[in-house]
This record gives sequence, C-alpha cells and structure tokens, in this order.
Amino acid sequence: MATGGASLADWISAISQLAFLLIFILLFVGANQRFQMYMWGKEVRAALGIFYKYYSEAEEKTRDLLVRNGAKRPKTLVDRIKDYVVISPVDIEPTDIIRRLDHLLTTERNHIKDLLLREMPDKDKSTRYKIETSLGITYALYMLYKIVRHYLLTSEKTNNYILLMQLKLILPQIMKIAESYRKALDDFVKGAPIGDSIGPLIAYRLAHTNGNPEWVNIDEDTVAAQVEFEGRKLILVKASGPESNVGRPGVAIEEIVEKDLFKTGKPKLMITVDAALKLEGEETGSVAEGVGAAIGDPGPEKIRIERTATKHGIPLRTVIIKMGMDEAIYAMREEIYKGGIEALERIKTIIKEETSEGDTVLLAGIGNSIGVSQ
Repeated sequence: MATGGASLADWISAISQLAFLLIFILLFVGANQRFQMYMWGKEVRAALGIFYKYYSEAEEKTRDLLVRNGAKRPKTLVDRIKDYVVISPVDIEPTDIIRRLDHLLTTERNHIKDLLLREMPDKDKSTRYKIETSLGITYALYMLYKIVRHYLLTSEKTNNYILLMQLKLILPQIMKIAESYRKALDDFVKGAPIGDSIGPLIAYRLAHTNGNPEWVNIDEDTVAAQVEFEGRKLILVKASGPESNVGRPGVAIEEIVEKDLFKTGKPKLMITVDAALKLEGEETGSVAEGVGAAIGDPGPEKIRIERTATKHGIPLRTVIIKMGMDEAIYAMREEIYKGGIEALERIKTIIKEETSEGDTVLLAGIGNSIGVSQ
C-alpha cells in the first residue's frame, strides 16, 4: 500500500508539472491573448449585428417615407446619400480655411436639397426637410456600422490586440450613440420639438411676449423679428420652423449688424442661447450663463458671430440649457422645457442689468427649429 501511494503521488506531481509547463508554453506563445481577442471579437461582432439592424431599420423607414411622399427613385436616393462624403479643406495652410469649409458645407447642403426637390417637386418645404433629416440619421447609423466593422476587421487582419481592446472598451459609448439616433428618427418624422429646439423656442416665446411680430427671411432658412422689451429694441434670430432645420444664424447676425437691417443702430449686447451637453452627474435642464457664442456648428457660423461681435465691440453673452446627447435629439422632455423657462428669465435679467432703455439687443436662439414655428 505504501509503495502504491507513493506511485500515485508521483503521477499526480508529474501531471501537475506537465500541466504547468503546458500553460507556461501557451502563455509564452500568446495563446491567452489570442483567446482574449477571440472573445472580444465575438462581442464586437454581436454589437456590429445590432448596428446593422439599426441602420437597416432607419433605411427602411426613410424609404417608406420617400415612397409615401411620391419620390421617383427612393432606393437610388437613399443609396446616394448614405455614402455621401465631404472632404475637409486643406488645413496645413490655414489661410481662408473657414471660407473654404463654409463653401463645401453650403455646396453639400444645396446639393442634397436639390436632389430632394427633383425627387419630390410637389412637396412642401417642411416635408422635404423632414426627409432630409431622416436621410441624415440613416447616414449616421450607416457610418457607425462601417467604422466599427473597419476597426474590427483591421484588428483581426493585423492581429492587433491593442486596437481590438480599444474598440471593445469604447463599444458601450458607440452603442449609446447608435441607440440615440435610432430612437430619434421617429420623433423627427413626427415633427415633435426636440431637446435641441429649446433655443429657437426661447426666441419664439420672447417674440410673442408682446403680440405677433413680423418675421423676415434673412437667409433661406433663417428668420428674424424685432420686438420691444423693457424699453429696449430686441432683435430675435432663429432657424425657420416648424421644419427640421438649424438655419444659418451666423450669416443672419452678420447681415443684421453690418447692414443695420432693422434700422436700430449697433446692438449694445448680443446673446446666444442654445442646448449644451451636460456632464455626467449634472441635472438635465440645468442652466448656465457665460460669454462667447453658444453654437455647435463645424466653425463657419460660430466664427461669423465672433467676428461680428469683435469687429463692432459688442459684448457677447451666452445662456445654455444642459442635456444629454440623446436628450438633445429626442422629443423635448419636461425638464428641458422647465430649463428653458429658467433660461428665459435669466436672459431677461441679463438684458435689464447690462443694457439701458433705448438700447438694441440681438438674441439668437440656436438649434433645430423642428416643431417650433414663427
């Protein structure tokens, strides 16, 4: 019995040593990394399937919307827009880069509008803008799907452990963005005001405090009106509504100030009010004020506002209403609406504190005017 026990112990020891040696060799040749890559790749592929599903649903809804509105070639139109590219201007030589970027963005915007006009010449502007937004969401979801697929395949092709790890770590954020776009599509199609509409809504409420002012077109998609407020001449700028549209507030402000379109003289104060992304932990609808141009465009509109204010020495104040990225493109929540009411009171206080009776104040309600008319 003693001899047999010793023999069994020897076998167990030998097997343990062999297993340890095998595990060491596997670790040495990177088998653990390959297994980890396999598991991460499996998770990313599962997410990629969800991205494709979101994109396919958005494409189908957009095609249905085009068909219902009598588009001549709905499939061709979606296929052309979903892969549309805008190549950034040369930035190694920064001279007039903003002007060149503005030209490219204007060309893109006009081209898409012309495509929709040719497809649906008998449809009203609001319907075409709604479809344009639907196409934009489809484009965004398609690009997310393609980018994630690209990095997944690249990491597998090059056996890049670090690249796949980075993709896996940021996957929850990408998934949140995709879900936001997917859910937002229905709200845009319904024409409901979204979180980002709070800026235009504040401009609308200020305009209708004392009657119904006459709105004039400053740019194709941007309107302005003049009202009286506490003895001041208040000029209001917003994107035209209720279609899904952000307008060109920078162009409008530049035109109004440079050409004195309302014959009120140079503004003594300029205010921009807009939605802003909140930090985690901040409350939706919380309000903050400061200085600068609150506008989330690629650059051309913002720099026009800044240059106009700087050239004429006009103080540039801002009021922002904070919200999450998803809340900005969903139907407006009650917290955001209440934040807008607080922001409106904050704006009134700023005007009364920083200007005198007889002064001119220019306020721009920045954001998407969907569901917010004049």
